[in-house]
Amino acid sequence: MFEIMENWNITADFILLGLFNHTGAHRFLFVLVLIITFTSLVGNALMLLLILLDPRLHRPMYFLLSQLSLMDLMLISTIVPKLAVDYLTGRKFISPAGCGFQIFFFVTLGGGECFLLAAMSYDRYVAVCHPLRYPVLMSWKLCLSMILGSWFLGAADGLMQAAATLNFSFCSAREIDHFFCEAPTLVRLACADTSVFEYVMYICCVLMLLIPIFLILISYCLILAAVLQMHSNEARKKAFATCSSHLSVVGLFFGAGIFTYMRPKSYRSANYNKVVSVYYTIFTPVLNPLTYSLRNSEVKGALQKCMDRCAACE
Repeated sequence: MFEIMENWNITADFILLGLFNHTGAHRFLFVLVLIITFTSLVGNALMLLLILLDPRLHRPMYFLLSQLSLMDLMLISTIVPKLAVDYLTGRKFISPAGCGFQIFFFVTLGGGECFLLAAMSYDRYVAVCHPLRYPVLMSWKLCLSMILGSWFLGAADGLMQAAATLNFSFCSAREIDHFFCEAPTLVRLACADTSVFEYVMYICCVLMLLIPIFLILISYCLILAAVLQMHSNEARKKAFATCSSHLSVVGLFFGAGIFTYMRPKSYRSANYNKVVSVYYTIFTPVLNPLTYSLRNSEVKGALQKCMDRCAACE
């Protein structure tokens, strides 16, 4: 990928048309995005800190959550700073190398998160359906293997998409109708035949999106079957509330990804793509810590303990 980037003419930059214009409504939406981004950064950083500092959270479940927070932190940091700088300065240029790195990190983190969410659903399945066998079925060795596998598969797909996309020759119009470099949008500017690449990308999307969501649905169906057998109505209500919130975030993340990457080319609209991309690049990173972590009683206890320590130090 680096050799491909070096062969580019340094003046052949792309132009990101962005998400907002300078009307009053769009200025409000821009400020809203910055607030959501700040909330996401604080929430995910707080989760990482709590899991690192509190020994009670040194378990596979929370280690998986820490990786989700790390991915969300990196994902939103890959997209929003460039979006903000472009909007505030009016300079919307991005070099081919910068575009390649955005594609690589976005696909690595987005793809890795797909597999990580599948691993987390398996962890919840074991915890609910086989609690006594949890240390065996969800060992530290298996946990680390799933995490490393998620990062590796995401990085492999990211490297492939970045290298293949930048290898195309692009027409004179280098305007990208998006707020960041994303392979499906960039490929539209190519002068060459991209059908083989689009077919390979479709196969990758089946592996990265459909297989993980299939595993997630199976895990939660088994969890719901176990929940229905509970005798306590209170426990059932709590389990249903937890599962529904988890599945809503999963549906938002995977649904937006499938909408962007797996629709036929003739049905793709730049405006729709930009709006949908906001969901999995800006909204889900702020929802994940709220849904998976900060509603958890053990995380709340760790947060309270941390706040008590801070108060005692003062």
